[in-house]
Amino acid sequence: MSIKQQVATQAKAARQAGRKLALLSTAIKNQALDAMAKALEDNKQQIIAANEQDVAAAKERDLSPALIDRLTLNAKRISGMAGALRELIALPDPVGEVIRMRRRPNGLQVGRMRVPLGVVGIIYESRPNVTADAAGLCLKSGNAVILRGGSEAIHSNTAIARILSRAASDAGIPQGAIGLIENTDRAAVNEMLKLEEYIDVIIPRGGESLIRMVVQNSLIPVIKHYKGVCHVYVDEDADLDMAENIAYNSKVQRPGVCNAMETLLVHQGVAEWFLPPLFEKLRAAGVEIRGCAATGKIVPGTLEATEDDWYAEYLDLILAVKVVSSMEQALEHIHKYGSGHSEAIVTSNYTTARRFIEQADASAVFVNASTRFNDGGELGLGAEIGISTQKLHARGPMGLEELTCTKFVVYGDGQIRE
Repeated sequence: MSIKQQVATQAKAARQAGRKLALLSTAIKNQALDAMAKALEDNKQQIIAANEQDVAAAKERDLSPALIDRLTLNAKRISGMAGALRELIALPDPVGEVIRMRRRPNGLQVGRMRVPLGVVGIIYESRPNVTADAAGLCLKSGNAVILRGGSEAIHSNTAIARILSRAASDAGIPQGAIGLIENTDRAAVNEMLKLEEYIDVIIPRGGESLIRMVVQNSLIPVIKHYKGVCHVYVDEDADLDMAENIAYNSKVQRPGVCNAMETLLVHQGVAEWFLPPLFEKLRAAGVEIRGCAATGKIVPGTLEATEDDWYAEYLDLILAVKVVSSMEQALEHIHKYGSGHSEAIVTSNYTTARRFIEQADASAVFVNASTRFNDGGELGLGAEIGISTQKLHARGPMGLEELTCTKFVVYGDGQIRE
């Protein structure tokens, strides 16, 4: 069977399964999620063994530390995957919810009902936890899912997908509702992106080059974000101890992810007191700092930032720092160089905070909190299927509601149009 036939066969099976899945009760879907979570825990050693093959191969290929971190699974991360599935059980099922029901002058009752998107295609790199997160979110929201992970995680993804699919099927979920394209040939992705009659939406997760390739080649609508150039702005009215903790966490806690801070903006009124102790703490954690001219004067020996640094998504222990004269200058910098992902302000001034919220154009804006919270689980969505920075249909972390759309539902008692 050719690659084209393989992918088309899987997509057809997903379409058929999706029609049945959309009609299943919440109870059956929740039972399946619990069974899937238990299956991950019961097969933890099998998953870790498969993952070790992928990590060893990644190191041989000399992949970056950030990619290897995203790829690596251990007992704690697998428990986290299972926990994320169980969190979905407690969340309301959006399917069938009727919203905005209104009575028209002619007596018609017009509302909207949430319905699944249908078949969701996920194309992703490195992170095998996406396999579980996407499967769980799609199942609870009534969608079939076709997963296509990167070759660097093929053993991990295959093990996880087979375990989840078997557990879901045993719990009453239609076969084909959770599918993984195991062929690592790039041609499989290209074929997948042509199947608009079977797949309703594509969600890519990975580096900017992957996402742009998907957008350029897909005949199917794509929900995406290109990159995460996230900023923390420390205002002149900031609590500097709080600001230090937030900046450190935003950069260091997990630098290889899209919601990590890449550029720190500091008001000139506090920069002289704030930057030296922060830099000492950051450098002790291995962070390379690249600053503007004013930063270099405050902390001599700081590497000079270039124009490219302001656009950079490092995904590494590298930080760009700029001293600004006002919040307006900080916002101008964000508007020019930001990616619309996550922006944070540290301030004790309520008016300043409100202005920042109103003017910062991003999928999530934080006041006195780390950018690392722009995550479905942290924001109460359970697991997330990705973060969207576009402005149609979904923006920010995508949970259950974002995996549905609405259709109009109209109740009448014999009305006809004149």
